[in-house]
Amino acid sequence: MDTQALVSQFKDLQRRLRVYGYAMGVINYDGETAAPRQSAQGRGEAMGALSLISYELFINPEVEALLDALHEQRASLDAQTARELYLMRKEYRQTTCIPKEEYAAAAQLSSEAGSVWRDAREKNDYPMFMPYLQKLADFAARFAGYRKPDVPAYDVMLDEYEEGVTAAYLDDYFATLRRELVPLVHAIGERPQPDTAFLRGTFPADSQRRLARRLMALLQVDAERCALGETAHPFTSSFTKWDTRITTRYEEQDLLSSLYSVIHESGHGLYEMGVDDALQHGPLANGASMGMHESQSRLYENMIGRSRAFQPQLLPILRDIYPDAFGKVTEDALYRAVNQVVPGLIRTEADELTYSMHIMIRFELERALFDGSLKVQDLPAAWNERYKSYLGLTVPNDAQGVLQDIHWSGGAFGYFPSYSIGSAYAAQIYAAMARDIDVEGSIAAGDIGRINTWLGDKIHRHGMMYPPAQLLEMACGQPFDATYYTDYLKNKYTALYGL
Repeated sequence: MDTQALVSQFKDLQRRLRVYGYAMGVINYDGETAAPRQSAQGRGEAMGALSLISYELFINPEVEALLDALHEQRASLDAQTARELYLMRKEYRQTTCIPKEEYAAAAQLSSEAGSVWRDAREKNDYPMFMPYLQKLADFAARFAGYRKPDVPAYDVMLDEYEEGVTAAYLDDYFATLRRELVPLVHAIGERPQPDTAFLRGTFPADSQRRLARRLMALLQVDAERCALGETAHPFTSSFTKWDTRITTRYEEQDLLSSLYSVIHESGHGLYEMGVDDALQHGPLANGASMGMHESQSRLYENMIGRSRAFQPQLLPILRDIYPDAFGKVTEDALYRAVNQVVPGLIRTEADELTYSMHIMIRFELERALFDGSLKVQDLPAAWNERYKSYLGLTVPNDAQGVLQDIHWSGGAFGYFPSYSIGSAYAAQIYAAMARDIDVEGSIAAGDIGRINTWLGDKIHRHGMMYPPAQLLEMACGQPFDATYYTDYLKNKYTALYGL
């Protein structure tokens, strides 16, 4: 068969796989947002059935022959098709080593575990979730062994989310952050804290919904292509660039929780909606990596949303919706309040400076789970000990401790480090963008579209066309350098706290 005919079959396979992916994505999104609690079993059965169909569509001798034939003719493929082939052959190899019954069982377990996790979190009942977590960890370890039997299981998991990252690499990375940032955290602890009294009070969910819509409009998130939902743990799902869903959680006693989760998830959504049209029907229609994805959400949340230049845009909206609370608040007071450094229990609500400590704790616990030095039943105690050691905090209950994140209920072991790596990417990308355009001036003028355009051209449109390290170097003109991150934090918070 000639190359053109092979490519035609290959593209058709991609489209059919995306259809099933779309269906499973919508079912999962519905389960996390609007579905009734008692729907978990039926939803799990549907997910299991669809995942099995998808598995059999992709994993069969005809597809293997097609991928091998295209690989033999790879020199004649265009760049996009060659990259799609590389990723799909990699996925094929990683998937074929997993028995299809286990593949379907893991998908069904993950769907059911999400519902159990929500109940356990609400009831502060870790033992309710623990058997599911054990099974999910067992699946993850077994799958890693199938894929790369000669590589430590946790390194295999880390590489799935951020290509090339290992536990040893992260040991060095977090050691650098501890060395550079912990003294700054300690120094800030000796300084007077900003006035945040105006942030205390009751902010009804309905008013926060109005605030969320206005924030999305300010960031120029296209409401015709992006829906906003509500969930226990904020996340973003994108089925195509024309159907992206972001979510938030409204805490009536904590306005900033939803405010910044909406900005954060909008960053994810803008990335997905910015991927080139030509990449939409295949494996390139997503972000380059979890770390690169997180670079966008953290850039919008912190480097834009918590910047001094953003407050002239944010404050009038807050005054309009909450005139009693914000009528007399100044831009400088708001800037200082939203950047207050106070170690806390909840990762998603952590200040920018201590955020990576939360990630470091999760990294250490995951590594210990998979090297055998920590058992699932001992996870809460280990969690609590590290929060006391690293952040000086006593964890009052498991709902605010080991049960606070949704990731493990989906079997996403190895995901957490990408949050910190993404923050470091964001600082380097921001610096590169500032060399090309007046970023602070654009923020202050409310011209976020100019920033969206730069990021769209340098990052978003490429999807998964390039590995994250290559994409970062293309956008910034140099390889990854974590000192952009530590320098950014030290400069910002030294000035903010007058050190």
